[in-house]
Amino acid sequence: MIYRELDPRVLSQIEEDRLNHEVNQYRANDSDALRRIPYRNKNVLLRPPYLRDIETILHLPLYNRYNDKTQVFSFYKNDDISRRGYHVQLVSRIARNIGRLLGLNIDLIEAIALGHDIGHTPFGHAGERYLSELLHKETGRYFNHNVHSTRVLDVIHNRNLSLQTLDGILCHNGESEFMEYKPRKLSDFADFEARVEACYAEGKPAIDRLIPCTLEGCVVRISDIIAYIGKDRQDAVRAKLIDNDVKFTPMAIGTTNAQMINNLVVDIVENSYGKNYISLSEETFNCLKQAKDENNKKIYQNKTISQKYDESVKPMFGELYYKLLSDVKSKNVDSIIYRHHIADVDNSLKYYKTGKEYADEEPNQIVVDYIASMTDDYFIELHQKLFPNSKYRIEYMSYFEEI
Repeated sequence: MIYRELDPRVLSQIEEDRLNHEVNQYRANDSDALRRIPYRNKNVLLRPPYLRDIETILHLPLYNRYNDKTQVFSFYKNDDISRRGYHVQLVSRIARNIGRLLGLNIDLIEAIALGHDIGHTPFGHAGERYLSELLHKETGRYFNHNVHSTRVLDVIHNRNLSLQTLDGILCHNGESEFMEYKPRKLSDFADFEARVEACYAEGKPAIDRLIPCTLEGCVVRISDIIAYIGKDRQDAVRAKLIDNDVKFTPMAIGTTNAQMINNLVVDIVENSYGKNYISLSEETFNCLKQAKDENNKKIYQNKTISQKYDESVKPMFGELYYKLLSDVKSKNVDSIIYRHHIADVDNSLKYYKTGKEYADEEPNQIVVDYIASMTDDYFIELHQKLFPNSKYRIEYMSYFEEI
């Protein structure tokens, strides 16, 4: 497999534009950043607007929890298998590289990338699915991690992030790929809130309609796919879920992580430079779709994974959900959800008052907020504490276990 290099014509154009100090007319400018509270977090040379968003996300305690949240493979004591914290760094790195070549706003790209999964559940997409099923059963509303990431930053912790960053996080949805990503105009926070509410009310149909309002958001969206498509293959081998000699179809973008990252980045830059949208060539787009389909069949739909999730994690979600819901509805201030979650939110809002009491929010929403905030290990330990006699347990595969 050959690692592609940029077309000499595109490379020459980029170098010429840089020499002439040309600015991409379609990039998001710092002066365009909109906030709910304009007088707070004012833009200064020392801390431009999207850099402020980056630092705000990094300093939120929930950011640290990325390190113990499953990316794809749970149940393994293996330090070489990717966790969600590593994933967001890869997305940031890939997206910043594309953005640098296209002349986009790197700070905005990094802010979106670092915050895009901060609302993700423990146990990856399986945990997300189980939590959504429980919430929908009780309220008729849906849970999606991209929507919840904006709730964490914009509502629960009220950090006054820019509309552009929040929109990019909302619209990242790396589960859906397109050949072309053309930004969709977003007027104001009222427009943003309408999109968020549609996601809660409709679920997947509304999620599938989301398109970022900036080129930077579009870059992060495609970079999310690039960051996991090949890395999940590496991790599946490390987890011994598939053999190293499992054959993936040879294709133009390659079959390994390094090949895919390089060749997808090259194709995007070649097909997007100087344009008001992000685009892949038809051949590369078809290869990407095929690679995702092969990952689904050979990795994500593997019965070894799905059966273990459904037989242990799913019922544990149910037991925890209804126990916590009972404590919130009865206003049991001595319960763990009050002491570990509601008190933490109140403390986090000490300098960011919203005028509302968090404990007065809809009980199911508080429970969802709490469970989504948990790391895998915290979830397991809490379940053991509340249900010491439960028949459901998660057994990790040892570092030294041979399979």
